[in-house]
Amino acid sequence: MNYAKEPHGVFFFIDNKSFYASCESVVRGLNPLKSIIVVMSEQANTNGGLVLATSPMAKKLYHITNVSRQRDVPHRADILVVPPRMNLYIKMSLKINQIYQEYAAAEDILPYSIDESLLDMTKSWRLFGDSPEAVAKIIQHRIRQEMGLYTTVGIGENPVQAKLALDLYAKHDDQLVGEIKYETVPETIWPITNLTDVWSIGQRTAKRLKRLHINTMAELAHSNPYQLKAEFGIVGYQLFALAWGIDRTSLAEKRSVKEPGFSNSQVLPRDYSKYAEIRVVIKEIGEQVAARIRAHQWLTTKISLGIGFSYAVAQQGERSGFHCTKTIEATNNSHELVCELLSLFDDYWNEEPVRNIAVSFSGLMHDSGEQLSLFQPVKQQLKQTAVDQVVDCIQTEFGITSLVRASSLLPGATMINRASLVGGHNGGNAYD
Repeated sequence: MNYAKEPHGVFFFIDNKSFYASCESVVRGLNPLKSIIVVMSEQANTNGGLVLATSPMAKKLYHITNVSRQRDVPHRADILVVPPRMNLYIKMSLKINQIYQEYAAAEDILPYSIDESLLDMTKSWRLFGDSPEAVAKIIQHRIRQEMGLYTTVGIGENPVQAKLALDLYAKHDDQLVGEIKYETVPETIWPITNLTDVWSIGQRTAKRLKRLHINTMAELAHSNPYQLKAEFGIVGYQLFALAWGIDRTSLAEKRSVKEPGFSNSQVLPRDYSKYAEIRVVIKEIGEQVAARIRAHQWLTTKISLGIGFSYAVAQQGERSGFHCTKTIEATNNSHELVCELLSLFDDYWNEEPVRNIAVSFSGLMHDSGEQLSLFQPVKQQLKQTAVDQVVDCIQTEFGITSLVRASSLLPGATMINRASLVGGHNGGNAYD
C-alpha cells in the first residue's frame, strides 16, 4: 500500500470516560475513577430498569456493564444507583466542546456523540506543544481541572486511525492515550483477532467475513477487495480500507443528506397487546412527526411504519416485527397521515404483542401550497389545515403538553409522560 498518496494529518478522537456516571460523580464531589455509581433508567420505562452507565470501579468490582438490567446489579450498600439526568450531561458535553474550540477551529471539530468528539488538530497542534501526544495530555489535564472528568485520547493521521487508537489502545493505557500511524498499522491493527472489537464491524458483518474465511484484521487487509465488494457492496471497500488504516474524510467538507426525512420511535414501557392502546401510540407519534415536517415547511410523499414485537415473540423465530412503506399524495395534514399509518398497521398486524413503534416521513417536497382533493369538501380540508396550524402555534408557545387530544389520557398513551424526557430518559435538572 502506497501511503505516500494518502492524506497525513493529526486527529484526536476524545472520549469522556464513563461519561454519565462520571458526571454524577463530579456533582457529588466524588472521584469518577474511584466512585461506585450506576446510572439506571426508570423502572417504569424499561420493564425492570436498564443500566445506562457504570463507573470504572463498578465495572471492575462487580462486573456491571452498560445495558445490564436492574436484576443484574448486586444489592450492596456501596453501590450508588442514580437515575439519569440528560440535561446535566448535555450541559457538560457542551462545556467540554467549548474547551476543544480553544485548541481547534469550530469547523475542525465533530461532536461524534454526547461523550466523544473528533478534532482535526493538523493546523493547530504546534501552537500548544512539542508533539501531538503532549498536546493531548494538555487537553486531558484541562478537562480534568475544569470539569473534574477523565478523558481518553486516540491519536491518528486520519479519523479512522484516531478512532481505532481510542478504542483499542487509549482506553487500556495508563496515560489514557493511544496512537496509530500508517507505519504502525501492521503491529496495531492487523494483530486484532476478534473482529467485533474493531469500530464499525458488528456481529453480522463478522459472521459474513468468516464465511469468506476472514477471521483477523490481517486476513481482511490481505483479502481480495473485489470479493469484498461482491459480498458487501461499497461497504466491502470500506472494510478493506479500514484494515489498512485508510480514511480520506475531511471534517471541513460539507455533506448533504441524499434523502432527508423525519422520524420518531418509542420503546413502550411494557408489551402492548390491546389494539386500542397500540393505535393511540401510533396516532401520537404520527402527529408529532407531522408537526415537525410542518415546522420545516415540508410535505411528505412516503410514510413508513415500523413495529417491533415483544421479546418472547421475537425469540420464537417467525418474525420479530414488520416494516412497511407507502407512497401517498403530498401532504402534512395530521389527520390524513395518521389515517394512512393506522391503515398500514391494520394490514400487517396479526395480534402479536408490540414493544417498539417507529414512524418516518420521507420523499419530502416544499410546502408551497395545498393540493385540494375532489373527494372532500374544500371547507373541510381548509378547516383541518387551520386546526393543525393552531395546535402547532399553541404547542410551540406553551409546550407540547399544553394542548393534547383526549386520547392521550387513555390507558397506554405515552405522549404526556415522554414530553419531559430527553433522549428517551429523565431530563433531570442540569443545575442539581
